[in-house]
Amino acid sequence: MSKEHNCATCAFFEDHKANTTAVLDDAGLCRFNPPVTQPEANARGLWPVVKSDDWCGHFEAEAA
Repeated sequence: MSKEHNCATCAFFEDHKANTTAVLDDAGLCRFNPPVTQPEANARGLWPVVKSDDWCGHFEAEAA
């Protein structure tokens, strides 16, 4: 996968804060799918955390 088609350049990548509201270095949240199962019944679901240089088959370029 080329550097132009990785999570950091994907329309579904959110690099601001993780599930814990902490800023992540070189990582972010994937917003393509809904949040994954929460750890406890009364907890929120969690978005998958991915590295900015990861990639998958759902890549969509950011809008210009």
